[in-house]
Amino acid sequence: MGETKTCKESRVYRSSRVFPNDFNNHNTLFGGRLLSDMDQVASISAAKHSRTECVTASVDTVEFLQPIRPEESVTFESFVIWTGTSSMEVFIKVHAENLRTGDSKIAAIAYFTFISLDKNGRPNHVPQIVPETSEERYLYEKSKQRSQFREDKRSHNKEIILFLRENHILA
Repeated sequence: MGETKTCKESRVYRSSRVFPNDFNNHNTLFGGRLLSDMDQVASISAAKHSRTECVTASVDTVEFLQPIRPEESVTFESFVIWTGTSSMEVFIKVHAENLRTGDSKIAAIAYFTFISLDKNGRPNHVPQIVPETSEERYLYEKSKQRSQFREDKRSHNKEIILFLRENHILA
């Protein structure tokens, strides 16, 4: 068996405040701002796991569960939950805490897939993941379904691109 690493070895936490320019006209955090922050944190988890440069391959199943308001802080938690040969699936959980009352909630979850790259920019082998906690084992077991979903999505997208090219809609 090749090299292995635990989920906790890639775990990243980052907390931040949200400021007036981060909010939309509904006085909630812009979804695009949240996605950008999720990508940054998830990329650190992927790099910690692989110890290589990594690129985002896909963003799957972003769920905005609760709006984030001006009086709340945001904490991002991410870690690798599944690995392929050169790919890694990173789970991101976003916590929001009301800084006045102390109430907290899970505001969003997402799954990002990263590819490890070698010095020549080619896909690079990554260590296999070993889940330890019940949460990690649950997410790892469910990753098989998400992997099949990503494979089906890639096939479907290839059909769309082929159609667009054949009909001169896409160069």
